[in-house]
Amino acid sequence: MILCLDAGNTRLKYGLFDGSSWNLQGVLDYPAFDDLIPRLPAKPARIVACNVAGEIVRLRIETLAEESGIALIWLTSSAAACGVSNGYDNPQQLGADRWAALIGARALHAGPCLVVMAGTATTIDALDDNGLFCGGLILPGLSLMRAALARNTADLPHAAGQFKARPTNTDDAIVSGALHATLGAIERLRDTLDQDVLCLLSGGAAAELAAHFGGPYRLIDNLVLEGLARYSETV
Repeated sequence: MILCLDAGNTRLKYGLFDGSSWNLQGVLDYPAFDDLIPRLPAKPARIVACNVAGEIVRLRIETLAEESGIALIWLTSSAAACGVSNGYDNPQQLGADRWAALIGARALHAGPCLVVMAGTATTIDALDDNGLFCGGLILPGLSLMRAALARNTADLPHAAGQFKARPTNTDDAIVSGALHATLGAIERLRDTLDQDVLCLLSGGAAAELAAHFGGPYRLIDNLVLEGLARYSETV
């Protein structure tokens, strides 16, 4: 068994992979994952992890592995892995979660695609037919966009509106503006590849984007975990 850990900006996503399928997947808040190993149905042979949550979380994961007597392997960005080539100017600068998601995308889909991770931030990455990551975008996530307006303006609320093509109230205007901005960014990057390219959507806000998405797409529950599982087969 391989325990895959995706230490994101706000939560820890985990999955227990048996080499062919997932035995379980889950999400934990950071104060609550120290006892993760005893609660698993089987002790993993090793842990494969990526981290964008900072040094404190990294050290906690390393302590968790050490105290449990489990080997820990970190996935970090590299020039190439698992059939994916890294086209970043400095490959090591690419976030480990984005790299894992690209590896997962290539494992699930052999053709060109857009990889959209809709979480605290939204990342939109282009993967060509040859498995080359050829660039991508980072923008605030949907919740972060809405919160920024409420926090930094005097008269705009924490919006609880609905998506409208032409909003006629403030709450709907904020919710729709964030969605339009994100969907527009996806469409602009998609235009650099092909109008019919598949979009792989993952992350906490993926379903919200999918409800208004134009073009072929596929919802993936935990694309970063899929990439970690694929990477675990090579190390």
